[in-house]
Amino acid sequence: MAKKSVYMDYNATTPLHPEVKQEMIEAFDLFGNPSSMHEPGRRARNRVERVRQLTASFLGAAPDEVVFTGGGSESNNTVIKMYTCSGCHAHCVKNERNEIITSAIEHPSVLEATQYLESNGKLVHFLPVDAAGKISIDAFREKISAKTGLVTLMLANNEIGTIQDIKTMTQIAHEYGALVHTDAVQAIGRIPVHVDDLGVDYLSFSGHKFYGPKGIGVLYSRRAKPFCRFIHGGHQEAGRRAGTTNALGIIGMGKALEMVEKEMDETIVRVKAMRDRLESGLKDRIPDILVNGHPADRLCNTLNVSFQGAEGEAILLYLDLEGIAVSTGSACSTGTLEPSHVLLATGVGPELAHGSIRFSLGRETSDEEVDYVLEAVPPIISRVRNMSTVYEGGCR
Repeated sequence: MAKKSVYMDYNATTPLHPEVKQEMIEAFDLFGNPSSMHEPGRRARNRVERVRQLTASFLGAAPDEVVFTGGGSESNNTVIKMYTCSGCHAHCVKNERNEIITSAIEHPSVLEATQYLESNGKLVHFLPVDAAGKISIDAFREKISAKTGLVTLMLANNEIGTIQDIKTMTQIAHEYGALVHTDAVQAIGRIPVHVDDLGVDYLSFSGHKFYGPKGIGVLYSRRAKPFCRFIHGGHQEAGRRAGTTNALGIIGMGKALEMVEKEMDETIVRVKAMRDRLESGLKDRIPDILVNGHPADRLCNTLNVSFQGAEGEAILLYLDLEGIAVSTGSACSTGTLEPSHVLLATGVGPELAHGSIRFSLGRETSDEEVDYVLEAVPPIISRVRNMSTVYEGGCR
C-alpha cells in the first residue's frame, strides 16, 4: 500500500479555503488601523464592517449584535466571566442569580471557566449526558430555577459530534428568566445555525473551524442583553472588546462564511456519505469496536470509534506513519494519560476511552482517502492489540 497523506482531523482545525487564501493575499496591503480616521484606516474599517454585516446576515442577527473576538475560547470566556463582574455599569450582569447550568461534555474553555465561577462562590450544575451524549430535557428541567443566571451548553460536541436540542432548552430557560449561551464552534458549516431559531442570547464561533484563518472568532450578543467587557483597554467593537482590530483575519473569516453559504448543502451530503461508508467499513472489518455519539443527531463529518484492547496513542502513531492524521480520545501530558472527559461522561470506561480515535472529515476529503483509511486501519488495530510491551514512565 503506497503511503498517502490523508487529513481527517477537521474538528481540530481546517485548512484555508483556496478562495479565503486568495482573499487574504489580496488584502495584505490593507494595513491601516480600522480605528484610525485617515483614508487607510477608513478602507480597512469599511471592509471590517462589510464582514460584520455578512456575519449578521449569516446568523440572522443585526450587525450591532456581532462582536469580533480572538476565537471561540475568548468568546466563551467573555460570556461566562460576566458572572464575576461587579455589576458597576448599567449594561453589566447583575449578580442576584447565583447559579449556572452547563454540561459534563463541554469544551475546556467552558468547563474551566465555569469551574472558575465555582471558585468565586457560584453554584454550577454540570448536567450529565446519556450514552449517546445527549442532555436529558427532564434533567435540565430539574436544575433550572429562578436562581439560574446563565445556561451555557454547546450546540454540537467536538469529540463525538452529538447535537443538542438547544432550542427547547433555551425556551425553558427563558421561562425562568435565565440567559442562554451556546458554543457553536463545531456547528458552523456543518448544520444550519440561526440565532432566532435557536433563541439564544449569546453564541460563539471560531473562523478556523470552517476554512478560515486562526485567531479570529465571533461572539453574537443579542441586543439589550447584558454585556461586560472581558478585555479592557480600548474602544473597539463599540467598547465591547479592546485591542487593535484584526482586519486581515476578519476579512478571511468573512470570505469563509461566504463559501460556507455557497457550499454547505452539497458538502453536508457528500461528507456524510463518506463518513457513513467509513463507519460501516470499520464495523465490517474490525471486531469489538464501539461507535460513540448519537446515531442520528450527530455532525455529518464526525466519527468517534473506541477499539477494545488497543491504545489510542499507539493507533494514532501508526496511522501517522501511514500519513493519516486523526485525533485520539485521550491526552498525554506530563507523564500521565487522561481519558476523554466526554467519553467518560457517556459511560465509556477509562480503558475503552483510551482506545478511541476521532475521524473528522471535511470538504477536501475524497472517496479514495476513505478507501485508504479502511485499508490501513484494520492491520494497525490488529498489531496494536497484539502488542505486549508496556513502556513505563509515560504514554504507551
